[in-house]
Amino acid sequence: MNRGQPPLRAVIADDQALVRTGFKMILAADGIEVTAEAADGAEAVAAVRRTRPDVVLMDIRMPEMDGIEATRRIVTDTGPDGTRVIVLTTYDLDHYVYAALTAGASGFLLKDVTPEHLVSALRLVRTGDALLAPAITRRLIERFAPHEEPQTVAPHRDLSGLTPRELEVLRLLATGLSNAELASRLFLSPTTVKSHVGRILSKLDLRDRVQAVVFAYETGLIAPGGALNDW
Repeated sequence: MNRGQPPLRAVIADDQALVRTGFKMILAADGIEVTAEAADGAEAVAAVRRTRPDVVLMDIRMPEMDGIEATRRIVTDTGPDGTRVIVLTTYDLDHYVYAALTAGASGFLLKDVTPEHLVSALRLVRTGDALLAPAITRRLIERFAPHEEPQTVAPHRDLSGLTPRELEVLRLLATGLSNAELASRLFLSPTTVKSHVGRILSKLDLRDRVQAVVFAYETGLIAPGGALNDW
């Protein structure tokens, strides 16, 4: 825990009580406060509204309201600087994960995640970083975007507010490049690239790099297959 930083606060949403109990024990052992537990998506949304946690661990498949719809409502309720959602899944890179990312999740974890990885993931997204590398996000989109109904992360964002350089950075980011790779490609310092990425997220009202990649595909800025479209 960083000195001067308040304890990380989390909600655990899963329809299996044993899963919730196991995750709660892991988080509590590392000083993370579990503000509420939820057995379905509706309970998760209510818990977030009531306790305003930093992060939600959200199972995708739950009764009443699934984790995808719950994620969408939480992201809408709390805004770009609000509660982050990490979705829990049994299978890596499936279409439920893709749907959760388009709904606003900051990443996903497999349910057999190690305690160390679980804790570090929550701490990472709490800072505003994305849990997934852009390349993994792109792999999800490449696999599932052509087969899904379009889902708009934010319907009224205007790309015209980006400078030509920011637009270039967004296009390359969406192909899966890291900051270091972007810096090398554009002959910029990593610090300058990080500043560009930060301004892009701020101007487009996006939570993190995962949402930037999804947004670039959903606006047609980049096409599945990696083709960069004129804008």
